[in-house]
Amino acid sequence: MDERQALSAFSALSQETRLRMVRHLVIAGPGGLAAGVLATKVGVSTSNLTFHLKELERGGLIQSRRQSRSIIYSVVFSALSGLVEFLMRDCCQGHPEVCAPAVAALAACDCNPQPEHIDV
Repeated sequence: MDERQALSAFSALSQETRLRMVRHLVIAGPGGLAAGVLATKVGVSTSNLTFHLKELERGGLIQSRRQSRSIIYSVVFSALSGLVEFLMRDCCQGHPEVCAPAVAALAACDCNPQPEHIDV
């Protein structure tokens, strides 16, 4: 990920509703969520949802696919990973203790989490 891509992703995430949407889509995993389900979870109208989804797609953080009569949205996990890597790439500069808390948090990540409550 280069600086331009990172700025686009951060711009997309810099709004409360969009950040909540991404968190719900992360929890949903690669299967994603139908637009209507996501709107309900986040508590926005479908027209408002569409506006925010376009911003997240423009930022390269989510993708959509048609499934029957629904549009399913999912996170582009490689983009999220790239964003974290972009932030942490030059972290240590010879001082691994600086990055240790972030590395420990990622190492402790439960790759099979149970859905959690997200404050809306």
